[in-house]
Amino acid sequence: MSLEENTRTFTAGRLFAGKIYRITGRVVIYLILVIFLLIFAFPYYFMIVGSTFGPGEIFEQPPKIFFGDSLFDNFILLFQKVPLFYMAFINSVLIATLGTTLKVFFNAMAGFAFSKFEFKGKRFFFGIVLTTMLMPHFVNIIPFYKMMTTFGWINTYWPFLIPGLTSAFGIILMRQYIQNSIPTDILDAARIDGVGEFRMIFMIVIPLIRPAIAVLGTITFIGHWNDFMGALLFLTDEKMFTLPIALRAMVPAMERIGGHGAIALSNSLASLPLLGVFIFFSKQIINNLTAGSIKG
Repeated sequence: MSLEENTRTFTAGRLFAGKIYRITGRVVIYLILVIFLLIFAFPYYFMIVGSTFGPGEIFEQPPKIFFGDSLFDNFILLFQKVPLFYMAFINSVLIATLGTTLKVFFNAMAGFAFSKFEFKGKRFFFGIVLTTMLMPHFVNIIPFYKMMTTFGWINTYWPFLIPGLTSAFGIILMRQYIQNSIPTDILDAARIDGVGEFRMIFMIVIPLIRPAIAVLGTITFIGHWNDFMGALLFLTDEKMFTLPIALRAMVPAMERIGGHGAIALSNSLASLPLLGVFIFFSKQIINNLTAGSIKG
């Protein structure tokens, strides 16, 4: 065999070995990802499956991992024992939707001001915004409760909406994204054409910062939806309860009658809006990240 043939054979062998190595590496990576997916997804799957179990079935050994036939019975049991569940669901949707919309809008305006305007004390005020991130949330609970009591906002939804109109994280996120993604020349051209600042925000800024809106909107909606401490502090009327309080209040009564399937059903229903919002916004984030990577 000539030297040229030996070289070709050696090169082909190295290419084949490299291909096998790459395929094996991908298989191992995907296998690890699938294992972690199953570990993290199984509790949610079992919660959904458990919502179809009757009394006592959820604790059977070996545990059932397939759907039962008591879903309709659990619906009836849930709304019989917790007649205000649907009202708490509506209250949570109202607070989370309105609170998210207001917070995204005001944080976008604040971020726009800090990124594109020059005014006296700009660095000082932005430093104050950064400083508020250093304070633990629980430090403000007592002063915040006294303030809400002074305003007469106990047993109202104002404590969930007004104090959360802006946040340090939201302002910083919007400021950085606007500063890096919106050229000042575009805004100057709009001003030359006679476009006002508020109109500019709605027509130019907001459409261009949809990924930042998706991130802040997702985090804010989840925070409002899962706000147990705020509902526990400020809501006393059962008709005003949100889902975290309603779910906690129903557990003792359901456990006494073995309604663990209804508990799983209530948690499954409470997870649906979170899942929907996450899917909706994550698609926007992924699409924009993909577009940005292609441009880069």
